[in-house]
Amino acid sequence: VSRMEDKATSYNLSTFSDDSIIQTLGCKVTKSTDLPPTYQQLEEIEVQRREVLRGGERPFWRIVLSWNGTCLRALCLDWLVWVPIGIFVAMRILLRQHEMEDILADSNIDILGGFLSFFLVLFVNQTNTRFFEMYKLSKSVGGKITDIAGVASTKFRPAAALRLVRYLNAAHAVGYVGLSGPYSKEHFFDHINEEYNLLTESEVEIIGRHGWNHKSFTEIVTWCQHDIRKAKTEGAIDSGEMRELSSLILSMRGSMNGIYHYCEQPVHFFYIHFLCLLSALYLPLFALENAFSVGSNDEWSSEVITGLIVILQSTFVIGLRLLGQKMVDPYGDDLEDLSVLSYVKCAIEECQMILSAKNNVTDIDESLEKKMATKPAKNVIT
Repeated sequence: VSRMEDKATSYNLSTFSDDSIIQTLGCKVTKSTDLPPTYQQLEEIEVQRREVLRGGERPFWRIVLSWNGTCLRALCLDWLVWVPIGIFVAMRILLRQHEMEDILADSNIDILGGFLSFFLVLFVNQTNTRFFEMYKLSKSVGGKITDIAGVASTKFRPAAALRLVRYLNAAHAVGYVGLSGPYSKEHFFDHINEEYNLLTESEVEIIGRHGWNHKSFTEIVTWCQHDIRKAKTEGAIDSGEMRELSSLILSMRGSMNGIYHYCEQPVHFFYIHFLCLLSALYLPLFALENAFSVGSNDEWSSEVITGLIVILQSTFVIGLRLLGQKMVDPYGDDLEDLSVLSYVKCAIEECQMILSAKNNVTDIDESLEKKMATKPAKNVIT
């Protein structure tokens, strides 16, 4: 797989030679000299991201007046928003000064708008489905790790359980490094590794030989499978438990591979280009049609209302296209992207809790258990 096998030493999300084309389509453009965000920046993005996720619970007026995580910033920076507005204003100035024939009187602009709306809604629906499928895969990886940690904490020797769990969590973090996005080895994994001691220096050197791509993830998962086999040989688990743990590890690997597969095959560029081209042709025509519809009178109220309609239509068309493009790649550094840093840290901390929980387990007190079974818990004195 060409994208995943690339060493990805630079934060380079685009292979197009003409950056202006990608900027026109609203996509991310990064030069080979660009660096991925630092760990501190990732943490700051994560805090803002979690706040945006709770934004839907705010009152109506706070939602409308919000800036971070909304369409307002993206719309303001998209030049296509301003083109139909500029055309409408220019045509109204001309029509106030000169009588002009309505050249779009018999046109069917509304039909084109209907087709464009259909394709835009279809595009957003497809990318939304893709986004939440990738979200499920990301959460599934962490869930499988905690499931394995739960079994290992009760069956394995303490040292063996600790090693298996740290390998699993290391694989989790390395998996996102292999996506060649903002989660780099230097600015993401090294900090996670330093904070939670996931891999030794020699282990980091071994997986680094693969170039920190999907092969590094596969290498660590294979170490976990060998540890499962060794536990069976030592008699810590039986054949059924070995099959169950192996199945969980393979399922975890399958979920991460599913993320790689989605990233390797994004939405067709042909489709996005088609939508951008239709939008670029439709919105100026829509602005012209509405400018002529007001006529040559000087009633400013009609002009204001019609101008608002042009702004609303531009917001609708461009907003839907931007919304779809935001969801194409959920593993970027936008506020709308998935909370990778939270997923990795949450899985590590849950595993730590699972492995340390056995130290809090006390011996069974038969008299206490009988009291707990016959009386409300608040009446039991321990």
